[in-house]
Amino acid sequence: MDKRVVPPPESALGAYLKDRRTKLDPAALGFSVQRRRTPGLRREEVAQRAHISPTWYTWLEQGRGGAPSAEVLGRIAHALMLTDFEREHLFLLGLGRPPDVRYQQREGVTPRLQRVLDALDPSPAIIRTACWDVVAWNRAATVMLLDYGSLPPERRNILRYIFLDPRPRAEQLDWESVARFVLGAFRVDAARAGAAAAVQPLVDELSHLSPEFKAMWADNEIRGAHGEAVKHITHPTLGPLAFEYSAFAVDGRTDLSMVVYNPATPEDAKKISGRVESAEG
Repeated sequence: MDKRVVPPPESALGAYLKDRRTKLDPAALGFSVQRRRTPGLRREEVAQRAHISPTWYTWLEQGRGGAPSAEVLGRIAHALMLTDFEREHLFLLGLGRPPDVRYQQREGVTPRLQRVLDALDPSPAIIRTACWDVVAWNRAATVMLLDYGSLPPERRNILRYIFLDPRPRAEQLDWESVARFVLGAFRVDAARAGAAAAVQPLVDELSHLSPEFKAMWADNEIRGAHGEAVKHITHPTLGPLAFEYSAFAVDGRTDLSMVVYNPATPEDAKKISGRVESAEG
């Protein structure tokens, strides 16, 4: 009987770790390049950078030793200088789930995202942060919802507009219901984006300036499945309108979401299209 030890088959996690370490430049990371038979870092060098046992790291590449902890995977991701996408893939392979969200708010949107918004005319569309600051919009949003370009950046916030500006109260058929829905959805968005600390200054500000916001926020209402809804407004010239509201995550940007307002009926679509076209003319 052949008693040779057969190594375990290489796991998907092990293959990915091996591939990533072979892509790194040892010299750029302060390691000697002498007497290397293969490209990239050695296993013990990755372990050194990750502050873990070389034996444990070797076992991970070989598919042994059980599942790693999220902390260990985070250290390895840092050691291998993984991008956010690569880090997420590492966690999916190692734990079967993405890593905990790390909220990073960045400025502005790419020209590609702006072109997507522009292509949606005459349906109003915006891009907002986890703090619900509106950072991009199309022409239809300016005409039908709010002229964000006329406002200073610090006032392009949906919560500030709803609770501190008198216009939404005239536009909404049931302002209080809308305000409660918005706050519940806002809580969910902030939590999903890992932005609790980032939104706290806004919450403190509005709690000080709006007794209604303070009372509603204290109710701790959560709104599930808020990615789709119907929004009713009373337009100053077109009268009552209904929009199908849909919110989408922006790929690669945990700090952003896109919101599109499609006319709910053919009649509303005709009115809105005509209004947007006349404004462009």
